[in-house]
Amino acid sequence: MKRILITGGAGFIGSNFARYVLNRYPDYHVTILDALTYAGNPDNIADLSGPRMGFIKGDIRNGEDVDRPVAEADAVVNFAAESFVDRSILEPDSFITTDVLGTHVLLELAKKHGIERFLHVSTDEVYGDVQEGSSPETAPMLPNSPYSASKAGGDLLARSYFVTYGLPVLITRGSNTYGPYQHPEKLIPLFTTNALDDKPLPLYGDGRQVRDWLHVLDHCSGIDVVLHSGDVGEAYNVGGGNERTNIEITTLILKYLDKPTSLIKRVADRPGHDRRYSIDTIKLRGLGWKPERDFESGLRETVEWYRDNQSWWRKIKEKKEYQRFSHAWYAERK
Repeated sequence: MKRILITGGAGFIGSNFARYVLNRYPDYHVTILDALTYAGNPDNIADLSGPRMGFIKGDIRNGEDVDRPVAEADAVVNFAAESFVDRSILEPDSFITTDVLGTHVLLELAKKHGIERFLHVSTDEVYGDVQEGSSPETAPMLPNSPYSASKAGGDLLARSYFVTYGLPVLITRGSNTYGPYQHPEKLIPLFTTNALDDKPLPLYGDGRQVRDWLHVLDHCSGIDVVLHSGDVGEAYNVGGGNERTNIEITTLILKYLDKPTSLIKRVADRPGHDRRYSIDTIKLRGLGWKPERDFESGLRETVEWYRDNQSWWRKIKEKKEYQRFSHAWYAERK
């Protein structure tokens, strides 16, 4: 299993995973397939080149784009997805077609070409709001946004292809991930880049929503362990064990940048906003995995990365598409 097709590999976690695999396995070949929509960014993989690396511009919803790349791979790791909850509320169509129909296209081709392993990357948001305790992989899926519902649909399709056709499917469900190359519409990069420009940080509601934060390289190592050692047909939670409220994250970002808390701007909460996510990772830990990065130092390093790589994110935030969505979304939060 040395030829890995990474769909959505020019996105945040996908690009970090491609880099991780190339660094960890010197005899592996990686092919990235990405449609390069708003979240797929060629700059994320500009440093990846050479005989062990390939790139194909393609859409997982289009079988003609992905037939040959799947046929030439030993394993598929599917990161390709629309992944921003806020966008899914205003524009759910693309989430359903990419996260559900696109996953179906990939599963069909993986079955056709006899792929050794098909790893579907999902999210802890499929479990919905967790008032108490932590969700194991057997917990019911109760998604509360078009995004999490579309991801749950992809999960169920993937599982069905294992049960019905014997396709060697694996599923990972990661908690909130942070680190370099994350699109600046997400909480940590948005608040960091806004603070650098002394712009308001739009904090939803009371800011007491709880998320479990996972560094992107710990997320990559978890996916790697599941890809190589997980039992086919199984799902594995990948969580950092770092539950923090949004207001805690916000104040830490301002502290690291030496910016005033007066930049915090309370805005109306988004519809269907889950109060807390929490996942049980004992199953993955049983394979020998554990997160290695301390949260506060990891967050500080991430904030410093955005401070030191302003040309990367300014190019994104200057695009008309970014400004169009940002204006439309936050105009409703006033």
